[in-house]
Amino acid sequence: MSFPNKQGVADRLETAAKARSEMLARFRARPSADDPAVLARQSARRAVADAREARTAEREAQRQAEVARAAAQAEADRLAEIERKHAEQLAAQERAKALQAEQKAQRDARYLARKAKAQKRR
Repeated sequence: MSFPNKQGVADRLETAAKARSEMLARFRARPSADDPAVLARQSARRAVADAREARTAEREAQRQAEVARAAAQAEADRLAEIERKHAEQLAAQERAKALQAEQKAQRDARYLARKAKAQKRR
């Protein structure tokens, strides 16, 4: 097997061991959980998360308020429509009564005219 950079097995094993030791050194150099810098980062993350939750709750409250407002508006519109239809029905009934009264008056006038005409003939 030919290798492009002429590395042998020993060279590759050495490189792998060196990489493992560097990873272990990075892991060991990591600060402990009670380090002030770690605690500061954790508190900063917690503050950001709390602020995000507060904004989310505020948006949800606004959305709920908008839904409630829209529902109240829809209910008001529905009631206004019912009132409008009711008023239209009452107006139609009044017009019908007025028409009936006018027709009755015309009928009565025709009847009286016929009766007067019949009286004149006698």
